[in-house]
Amino acid sequence: MLTRRAFTGTALCAGLTATAAATQARAETAAIINTRVNLALEQMWSQVPQSRQIATRARAALVMPDVVKAGLILGGSYGEGALLMNDAAQGYQAPATGYYSVAAASIGFQAGVQTTNHVLFFMTDEAVTGFRRADGWEVGADAEVTFPEAGLNLSVDSALFEKPVIGYVFGQDGFLVGASLEGAKYSPIVR
Repeated sequence: MLTRRAFTGTALCAGLTATAAATQARAETAAIINTRVNLALEQMWSQVPQSRQIATRARAALVMPDVVKAGLILGGSYGEGALLMNDAAQGYQAPATGYYSVAAASIGFQAGVQTTNHVLFFMTDEAVTGFRRADGWEVGADAEVTFPEAGLNLSVDSALFEKPVIGYVFGQDGFLVGASLEGAKYSPIVR
């Protein structure tokens, strides 16, 4: 049985961990975000080769490198990244069209600290426009995001291309039980 004192201690520890995670994930300048974004893209191309097929058809990509998640019953995550438009001549390359943060809070079974990268590919002009117009865009509320299983040698078929937003999570460092992107909120930031 969890006593009030134990619950308060757990909540305090989780809050401090989430605060530390957010501080670590905050970039000081646009140049730092651009560098992290380009490194994350290189990592994705090597770890998730089928993502290139999605990328060539997407209108834009939101690249969120080094998102730190931490939790112990209560949890949180934070990271900063960039929206890149698909340039037919050069592909995706920072500098960005805009800079964004991702933040999430959760309660439930979770324990640990983890850093991940994720990319959301916007497959239609409407999906890009909806994202850019939103003051705060939330996974699951503002759009359903499809996450193919990156660990499999996945064949990309036409049904996948019909989804408005396709996401990949990769480069996990650390271990966090019970986390997802559901409820993650993306907001524009100035850098």
